[in-house]
Amino acid sequence: MRVGVVGAAGRMGAQTCRAIATSDDLELVAAVSPDHAGTPLREAIGLDSDLIISEDLDALTAAGCDVAVEFTGPASVGANLLGILEREIHAVVGATGLGDDELARAAGIASEGPANALIAPNFAIGAVLLMGFAEQAARHLPHVEILELHHDRKVDAPSGTALRTADLVANARPYVPESPDGDDRHPGARGAVHADVRIHSVRLPGLVAHQEVVFGGEGQTLTIRHDSIDRTSFMPGVLLACRKVRDLDGLVVGLEHLL
Repeated sequence: MRVGVVGAAGRMGAQTCRAIATSDDLELVAAVSPDHAGTPLREAIGLDSDLIISEDLDALTAAGCDVAVEFTGPASVGANLLGILEREIHAVVGATGLGDDELARAAGIASEGPANALIAPNFAIGAVLLMGFAEQAARHLPHVEILELHHDRKVDAPSGTALRTADLVANARPYVPESPDGDDRHPGARGAVHADVRIHSVRLPGLVAHQEVVFGGEGQTLTIRHDSIDRTSFMPGVLLACRKVRDLDGLVVGLEHLL
């Protein structure tokens, strides 16, 4: 399969380029990063490749891509996803920050056209398992809060993984517990609320991607935690998505559907 990477010069994009280039059944044929257009991948990310980074998505069509992996950020992911699908190229999206309108438009294009899309809040197999375990636990322990920790250059908070976990927990638990009494002495001290689930975000240098889901019950607590200590943890999931996205039906959210 011929694969292009959008956001190729970023941290996740660069790791994706390396993983694709060293795989046996995928071929890296296009790299897109407007800020690095005209620069060889060898110079931009240290990959032994003569491929030149392109400025826009037209490079995906010119290279005959079967699949495009999108790893940019909230400001560009929506337009890029729509542009990839409109070019009839399968999309694998790891960037977070998609708006509801953009998601609905992308789902419509994917349902009507020949290209599918997989959107994964997290490509680490362990993180996908954490979300599944949290969903199962919420059926029995509805009191839950989420703590997510990422590196200090992550531009969005809460993380897409935390939001997805909160949605799964909210759909699974039998009721929404009442919030504890008392006022926050400082606004935000109790974290953000998504789907009636508290989420606390930490951003510090030295971190990569980490999440705890803490459940409380009478006389007990249950903590489920996953740690990505290196970005290579995401690559098996990214490669799996590249290989499987063409077999999907339209737009699918969550890597668990491929496991």
